Amino acid sequence: MKWISNIERGYEGFMSSIIQSDQVFNNEVSFCKVYSKESKKILEERFLANRISYYIDWHDKSFFQRIFGGDKDKILCTVRINRADVDRARDLVQGLEDVKIRDFSGKAKSSKNSKNGKNKPKK
Repeated sequence: MKWISNIERGYEGFMSSIIQSDQVFNNEVSFCKVYSKESKKILEERFLANRISYYIDWHDKSFFQRIFGGDKDKILCTVRINRADVDRARDLVQGLEDVKIRDFSGKAKSSKNSKNGKNKPKK
């Protein structure tokens, strides 16, 4: 008995893979900036306790900041999380000192210099 392939049967377009090589699934957003080691430690503990995965993007200090910067506990990093966890994470981080949460409201701010009431993006 000869095995007949799907192409020979005419089913070549019937079933295709859902994974395409050119698809990108990037749901990661910059959630907040953290400016102290203590706040970063608290934020990490809260995220881990509530099963929120995160990525910390460290910002390097400039040469002059390293030489003349007096406070060793001051840092600068950006915390990135999944877009689906933004609301839960906002509730957990609310009230932490030295943490600046990014605005996710998505509302466009009107420009005072716009003509005919149209909003123009700032350059």
